Amino acid sequence: MARLSKIERQQKIIAELQATPTIRALDLAKNLQVSTETIRRDLEELEAKGLINRTYGGASRPLSPDGDISQREQMFVRERENIAREATRFVNHGDVIIIAGGSTTLHVARRLAAEKHDLLVVTDSFAVAEIIATNSTIRVQMCPGTYNPRERSVYGADTINFLERVYANQIIIGTSGLTKGGICSADYDIGSTYSAVVKRGSEVTVVADHSKIAQTAVHTFASWSEVTRLVTDQPPYDEELIGAIKLARVEVVVAQDIWGNN
Repeated sequence: MARLSKIERQQKIIAELQATPTIRALDLAKNLQVSTETIRRDLEELEAKGLINRTYGGASRPLSPDGDISQREQMFVRERENIAREATRFVNHGDVIIIAGGSTTLHVARRLAAEKHDLLVVTDSFAVAEIIATNSTIRVQMCPGTYNPRERSVYGADTINFLERVYANQIIIGTSGLTKGGICSADYDIGSTYSAVVKRGSEVTVVADHSKIAQTAVHTFASWSEVTRLVTDQPPYDEELIGAIKLARVEVVVAQDIWGNN
C-alpha cells in the first residue's frame, strides 16, 4: 500500500465511518499502516472540523458531518470537482439559477463561471457570488438576510421573503446528509432557508459526495419528492435510502472520475 497523504488518510477515515458507525484507532492504524499517534492526531483534527466524534479508543459518526465552509472545502476536492462537472451539464446558457451556499456548490459555481454565459444567478452565499462574478456575462443577485460568517451566507425571514418572489429554471443545492426521509442541513436556520429554495425552481439538483450518504442532521429541509436529481460520486449503498430515491423517481447521476475511475 502506497503511503497516503494526510488529506487522503483523513478521507479514508471518514469513508470508514460511512460503513460503520464506530471505529477503533488501533484498527485504523493497522489498515492505514501508520502509527497510533498519527491516527490520534488525525482524529483530533477531524473532530475539530466537526467531521467526527472522538470516543474512547477511536471515533464515531457525528450527528452531522459539517465543519465550517473553509474547512469543508478542503475535503473530497476531486470528488466534488467531478460532481460539479456533471451538475453543470444540466444548466443551459441564459438560465435563471438559484445556487445555495455550501462547499460542493462552490465547485459548481467555479465550473459555471468557466463554462456558461448569460446566466442570472441568485444566491444566499457571498462565496458563490464572488466566484460567479468572475464571469462578466453572468449577473448575480444576492439574497438579503442575516449574515452567517461560518457559512459566508445569509439566512432568515428577509431571505425567505425575497426567495418567494424568485423563480428559476434550476436549483443547485448541497446537503449535510442524505437519508430516507430526505435532504438534511446541519444548521436549522440555514435549513429553513433551503426549504424555501427547493420550492423556487423547475428542477432541483442536489449535489453531494459519498460522505453524505445515510448521514442525518438536525433539519430535513426537503423530501425526495421535491428533488429532480441527485449528482454524486458514488452510487448510494443504503437500502432504505435507495428505496426512497426510487419511490420518488429521482434521477441519480454518478460522476465519472476525471482520471478514468468511478
